[in-house]
Amino acid sequence: MMFSEFNIKDDLFITLVNIEKYNISLTNIQSVMGDARDLSQFADQQFDIVFSNSTIEHVGDYDDQHRMAKEVKRLGKQYFIQTPNKFFPVEPHFAFPLFQFLPISMRAWLAHTFAMGWRTNPIEDYQAAVDEVSSIRLLSQREFNNLFPESNIYQEKYLGLNKSFVAYTETANYSVAANLVNV
Repeated sequence: MMFSEFNIKDDLFITLVNIEKYNISLTNIQSVMGDARDLSQFADQQFDIVFSNSTIEHVGDYDDQHRMAKEVKRLGKQYFIQTPNKFFPVEPHFAFPLFQFLPISMRAWLAHTFAMGWRTNPIEDYQAAVDEVSSIRLLSQREFNNLFPESNIYQEKYLGLNKSFVAYTETANYSVAANLVNV
């Protein structure tokens, strides 16, 4: 189970938002279906912290990414949003140098022909490979900064290069009790 190895405090409440609902046995963690671009089922500032790791590059085009950023800022008193850097030389999902700059047809052919990244097999159906490579839109630092202009931006480095970016707000000293949404 996703959280079975963690010792989650009883006064910490976590809401997981994903495109599908997961069965979780811990009573202080709830899993709900949702779309990070429209989380209108939650109230403004409902969560102490909104946390998202490598999600915003999967929600669609730049307008969709902007919609997710607006939802993050609406929902959370604080937030921590991470995304890979478009200009890092190795594309993180397929672990292939400069993959993100190849034409979609070439990326799809590679993903359809070879096991890449975390996949142990190639994507069998060519159209599924097209859909998969088209579903990822990496952000440049300028684009990410424009989505979160009021936040601090941390540049995660690998071998001196910007591997990813984190937009975060200054954290207050919260007690252990907190509401957290992971989108």
